[in-house]
Amino acid sequence: MIDLHTHTLFSDGVLLPSELVYRAKFNGYKAIALTDHVDYSTYDYVIPRIIEVSKILQDNYEINVFAGVEITYVPPKLIKDMVGKCKNLGAKIIIVHGETVAETVPPQTNHYAIQAGIDILAHPGHITKEDVLLAKENNVCLEITTRAGHNATNKEVAMCALECGAKLVLNTDSHEPQNLLDKIKIENTLKQSGLNLDYFNIMQQNSYTIVASKK
Repeated sequence: MIDLHTHTLFSDGVLLPSELVYRAKFNGYKAIALTDHVDYSTYDYVIPRIIEVSKILQDNYEINVFAGVEITYVPPKLIKDMVGKCKNLGAKIIIVHGETVAETVPPQTNHYAIQAGIDILAHPGHITKEDVLLAKENNVCLEITTRAGHNATNKEVAMCALECGAKLVLNTDSHEPQNLLDKIKIENTLKQSGLNLDYFNIMQQNSYTIVASKK
């Protein structure tokens, strides 16, 4: 399994990176991205530390670990600048906290994030068809999430992505150990999203394509 959206205590997760990664390995993960929330105040603190620990854990736990970020609540017109800063510091997986219905995210976050050269738009909420088509054009994956609240629009996102030919990935947005992927979460999330079980393999392949390009 590949999960490209997780959080540690470097933002609002409850686990050290070492524990999160080992628990993921124990659950059968082959790859994980550590993507803590960042903005202009924290990116230069978080990224170097996640990079350092990712290398250590990958070498010792025999699981692919990718240092990433989830750019969160950055003013939409500044997202591209923030993406550049994170990439320059060495972040491999770039996610933006999309316009979930569970929170009051700044309008136009989805649009500016898709234009900014990111890998994944997390929990995009009521994303417009125009932005889904833009995601396809810019090779940005849209997230289907197992996380409660954010998952309310999974089916809407999935159906629009299928109609437009945009790529989907399945992530957990894990904050606690019980959030990590397992068979039941996968099956329930696919059913909720109107996707059959075979589509999990397609989403995992999309995730693999992302991580393969980062090695």
